[in-house]
Amino acid sequence: MIRYFVNKLFYAFITLLGVVTVIFFLFTILPGDPAKMMLGQNQSAEQVEAVKKKYGFDKPIGTQFLYYLNDLSPVSFHSNNTEDYTFLSTNKYNAARLFTIGNTTTVVKTPYLRESFTKQGKKVTDVIGETIPNTFVLAVSAITIAIILGIIFGIISALYRDTWIDKTIQVLSTFGMSVPSFFSAILFAWLFGFVLHKYTNLEMTGSLYELDDLGEKMTIKWKNLILPAIVLGIRPLAVVIQLMRNSLLDVMSQDYIRTARAKGLSEFKVIKNHAVKNALNPVVTAISGWFASMLAGAVFVEYIFGWNGLGKEIVNALNTLDLPVIMGSVLVIAIVFITINILVDIIYSWLDPRVKLS
Repeated sequence: MIRYFVNKLFYAFITLLGVVTVIFFLFTILPGDPAKMMLGQNQSAEQVEAVKKKYGFDKPIGTQFLYYLNDLSPVSFHSNNTEDYTFLSTNKYNAARLFTIGNTTTVVKTPYLRESFTKQGKKVTDVIGETIPNTFVLAVSAITIAIILGIIFGIISALYRDTWIDKTIQVLSTFGMSVPSFFSAILFAWLFGFVLHKYTNLEMTGSLYELDDLGEKMTIKWKNLILPAIVLGIRPLAVVIQLMRNSLLDVMSQDYIRTARAKGLSEFKVIKNHAVKNALNPVVTAISGWFASMLAGAVFVEYIFGWNGLGKEIVNALNTLDLPVIMGSVLVIAIVFITINILVDIIYSWLDPRVKLS
């Protein structure tokens, strides 16, 4: 077990280093001068130079990359010179000093994702911290819908194999996988939020927290979660149905299922106690992949429904070239992917004792 986690942490570190390298060079070299992006249209040459010096943009690209790694690292090194980018400023870093050698101080700190270009110096961690809970609520709701309905309809489809019930479920699930999420979002928002509004009482757009009618405090609007959660859950629902059906059919043909039937167990107990659990392995894989991808795939759904989550924030950051927010969001999504993959391996070992963590 310990060796497994050590190996996983090593590969996670290598993966994150690759992600950091790609996003840094992709978003640093291609877009243009970040100092001018921060200042906008009315900037002077002196202002541009001051911003470049403050954020280290006047340094060679290799040095900037090392600065970025130093900002992200929990253990980092900082200059005692107030004019250097790495000066240990309390406004930038939430750090605890370890020791000082010469002009360099070593500290332990939380990763610093820098500041937003467009939100008046607001930290990227604050931007992500304000939006990712909404995305997490949306993703959990969507995957819950996909899991519950997908397993139920997958079991029904397998039990009524090659009947009209099975064929109907297969057609609908295939259609669900083939329709892009942004199209489903537009269709659902128009149909249930506009055309059928007086019957559904649902809105075309809206987020989890909204100002009350008096504009005095934020209130939770759970009904705004219904449409985006259903739309975001359609594609994983279709995948879960297909996988559950095929996996259950395969399990039902195994010898131990025939043995359980021969012992006189009812069909319900055979399916509940022996078949379903062993049929869940491919479903777990699909669910894990879809849940992680929902944090990225929710971009269009959140934007169309006006859901104030990380996906909508990424779209806004792309429109304004707010590079730190984009880079920080991609990095957070990568961390979620890696974490979920580790959790899936642990769940595998619980579902199937033949799977060993090594």
